[in-house]
This record gives sequence, C-alpha cells and structure tokens, in this order.
Amino acid sequence: MAYKPIEDYGIIGDLHSVALVGIDGSIDWCCLPNFDSPSVFAALLDDQKGGYFKIAAKAPHRTKQLYLPETNVLITRIFTDEGIAEITDFMPIEPRTLAGERPNCHQIIRHVQAVAGRIDFRLECVPTFDYGRQSHRSQHYPQGVAFISASASVGLVSPLPLLTQDGGVIADFSVDRGQTRTFYLRQIDQGSEANLLIPEESGVESFRRTVNFWKDWMGSCSYTGRWREMVYRSALVLKLLTYAPSGAMVAAPTTSLPETPRGVRNWDYRYCWLRDASFTIYALMRLGFREEAGRFMGWLEKRCREIRPDGSLQPVYGLDGRHDLPEATLDHLPGYQGARPVRIGNDAYRQWQLDIYGELLDSIYLFNKYGAPISYDLWRYVERLLDYVCDHWREPDQGIWEVRNGSGHFVYSKLMCWVALDRGLRLAAKRGFPADVARWQLNRDSIYREIMERGWSHRQQSFVQSYGSDRLDASLLLMPLFLFLSPKDPRMIRTIDRLQAELATDSLVYRYSITEGSSPDGLHGSEGAFSICSFWLVEALTRAGRVEEARLLFEKMLGYANHVGLYAEEISHCG
Repeated sequence: MAYKPIEDYGIIGDLHSVALVGIDGSIDWCCLPNFDSPSVFAALLDDQKGGYFKIAAKAPHRTKQLYLPETNVLITRIFTDEGIAEITDFMPIEPRTLAGERPNCHQIIRHVQAVAGRIDFRLECVPTFDYGRQSHRSQHYPQGVAFISASASVGLVSPLPLLTQDGGVIADFSVDRGQTRTFYLRQIDQGSEANLLIPEESGVESFRRTVNFWKDWMGSCSYTGRWREMVYRSALVLKLLTYAPSGAMVAAPTTSLPETPRGVRNWDYRYCWLRDASFTIYALMRLGFREEAGRFMGWLEKRCREIRPDGSLQPVYGLDGRHDLPEATLDHLPGYQGARPVRIGNDAYRQWQLDIYGELLDSIYLFNKYGAPISYDLWRYVERLLDYVCDHWREPDQGIWEVRNGSGHFVYSKLMCWVALDRGLRLAAKRGFPADVARWQLNRDSIYREIMERGWSHRQQSFVQSYGSDRLDASLLLMPLFLFLSPKDPRMIRTIDRLQAELATDSLVYRYSITEGSSPDGLHGSEGAFSICSFWLVEALTRAGRVEEARLLFEKMLGYANHVGLYAEEISHCG
C-alpha cells in the first residue's frame, strides 16, 4: 500500500483520540484510547507493516470526501461504472465523554451504503499495536473478531464472515441500492472480548446522537461573516483536538510527519503547548465557545499551581498534565515516505522558553476580560510568574521555534516577556489585586526600550529574529496583535514589507530566513512555508489598513486547504 499525500486525509474523533481516514477509504492512523497512546493503525509511518483498516470498491473507481455539514462526520463517496456508494465514518460522542469521564469504549463506526446500482467491496483490517512493536493474536466470535496483544485489544464487529489473512482479516461483500453494512472497530478490555464485541446501541442511534452533538455545539458559534464554512470547519477541528477529561488541546494528533520530504524535523505533537493557549482561547471566545475556553483555562490554572521550585513553567505538558515527555526514536519504522527518525515523546519539555509566560498571561488576561474573573488564588501564582520574568528576561532562551543548537536572545521571547508584565499590570489595575507595580513596570519598560534598540536592524530596516542578527522571523508580525506597537508604526510597516520581500512566496510565508547550510534551529535541510505565519501576515496587513491586500492573501490561503477544508502545519511552495 503506497503512501498517500498528507492532504488526502480527513479526520474524525471522539474528544479523546482521532482517526485519519484517507480519500481511498483507508484508516491509516489511530491511537487508542487517547491521542498520545500507542498506535493501533500506523500505515502513515510504515506503509508496509504499520497497520490499517480499509474499505474500498474492488472495481476501478474514483472517490470524493466531504463532511456532513457542521459536524465531524466524514463521508467518502465512491463512483464506479456500476454504481455509487458512500462510506460514513465517525467516532461516537458518549454522554460520559462530555462529563469528562472515560467512555464505555472508544470506537470507529463505518457505515457502507449503496445509493445507486451495485458495488462490490473489499474490507481489510490489519491492526498493529504499540507502533508495531507488539505482536497480537486473533480470536473469532460469531459477531466478529478480537485482536489481542499484551497491552491492548480491539474488536471488529461485522455483519459478514471475516477471514484471517496476514495478521488481520478480510471480507468481500456487495451492496445494492438501499442496502447498508455497518462495521464497528472498538477498543475492548482484555478477558471480556466476546461480550464487549456486542455493540451497546445501533449504528443508526450512534450516528444520530453524534450528529446532534456536533450540530448543537456549532449552534453556539457567533460568527456570521462571509467565510462561514471555513471558520466553522476550523472551529470543529479545534473542538476535535480537545481532550475532554482535562480541557487541554493537542497541538496535532500525529507524530513524525516531516516538514519536507524525507526531512528530519519530525516531531511528536500529541501534547499541549502553553504558547498555543492565548491563540486558542482568543479564537474560542471570539467565536462564542466560552465553555471550551473556560475548561482550557482550568487546565492552565492547574499548570500554574505546579510551578517549579525556581518559579518557572515548562513549555509543553501531557494532555493530562503530566510533566515528563521523554523523547525516543522508533528505528523499526521507516517513517512517512522514508522520513526518519520517527519520534515519540518530545524533549521540548526540558527546554527553557521565555515566551511562554507572555502567552500564558495574555490568556489569563483575555479570559478575565471576556470570560470570567480569575480567582485570587490564581493571582498569587501569577505574581510568582511575573517575578520570575523580572529575574530572567535578560537571559537567552530557545525561543518559539524550539531550537536545538543552543540558546539566543530571541526578539519574540523578549516581546512576550513584555506582554507578560504588561498583562500583569493591566490585571492588577483592573481587579485591584496586590502587585509589585513599580518593579513590574520598570522591567516592562526596560524590555520595550531594549527591543527597540537591539531588536531593530538598521541594515535590514526591520525587526529581526535575535539580537545582533539580520535574520528575519515571521513571529514578529505579532507585535501589533499583542499591542506592543501600533500596526501603522513606521517600524512595523517596514518590518511587514521586509518580511514579505524575504520570507513570502505569493501568499505562503516561511517562519524565518534560511541560508544555504544554515538554519537557526540547528538542523540541516529546508522546510515548507508555515501556514500560521501566512495568517499572521494577513492579520498584520489588516491592522495596518492594507485590507484589500490582506483579503487577497487570505483568499489565496483558502486555496491551500485540502479537499475537506483542513490545513497542514506546513505547505510546500509547489503545493
């Protein structure tokens, strides 16, 4: 089975984990029970032995995918000379899940229906456990088959007989117009496989409840502008990446997808980064989803209560709040299209990144302003964090891009230290909290002056990535968004123009300058354009009053979404 382009996937999920469903009807990535659990299907990282669950027409065919409007229910339409069929894929949302409890079971429901003519199908289900490191055995029952490994088990409930083949099962079947077949892939507890293979409710009932959940949730969205469909899809993705038990949001549901073909920047993103907080909370509240913002704020508050003895926080945590995320490589996996190494865990949790305090304080400030007033107990931890910023902002760190070749005086990190102190002062003034105003203000103003003096390159006529460097950095487009500079300040306008000239290719924006043989993150090779940087440019242009230019770039970026409206973190300029 050949690797598919990353853009050929849709995504479904149950607020604990997700599955990636290819346009060819193959589920090539799924970890159960949680986002960061070991994989059950991993063909995304090993197209020969990674494991997959595919339902596809046997005759020559073409396919299209779409989401049921305002839901995360994915429909794959199959067109052959003999007929038309649909595969409807979803992961049911249980009421227990919404209460923050573990669902009775995690499952993927695949509903096959012929809408015209007759179509012959082949089903292939080949799970591999623990990233292919654990063997498993198959146990057949009247209602399906259980795949049992040392640490996990899944069952496939089938209305058809299943034949064992190469560690998995296959089935050939046909559907005529109006006929349906429903398959359940379920996580099951070891020792009770036979009983748990029996679905607790019909696929029709699960479908109805899941569709109603997504539609009811989208009913809270307050956006009414011209880009409604894309905004709705983005909101649905944010919700899909939420871990229901804690309210945290995973940065991405995958690991080790490369930034360029056969590249080495292959990281495990199945965790929650503090720097994502301010962007996420701001987006959710602007769209009307205050409950999600509140739950995420609850997760952030718990992290504040776990400050290290020296007063610091780490940049990234597990979705359940765990601190240790040791990084390891899986050398037995070839990686997506041969991109190695394949990594699980992320050593960024060990790094020192000063920008996280600004993003965290901005989140708290925004939630206090637009959500609910923060508690005094949380404020006491905020005071400690601000004192830590005062003590350490002059020191080098590893920055927003998490460089692995040493530390530097990154301008964005200094900017976010300024944001932390500025938001702390605003909170204290707004709420009347006790505060060391004189010290915070002195340090805030010192940071401002230093950025203007040392973060500005007279040669480049732009703010730059780090002190003493002429390298540009797209993160500096956020200066106006965080109210550091007027969006029409001459220095900001020059920075925008310079960044467009050096880092932008049409509407695509790279995160920093890369010269031949030199990358600021310490790794070799090139990388794609960063999607978020393109949208930062749109924001900066809009605030600068260059609305028509911003709108054109935005419309162009909409063209880089895949067939169901999803974006990759990075985009090839040939995309």
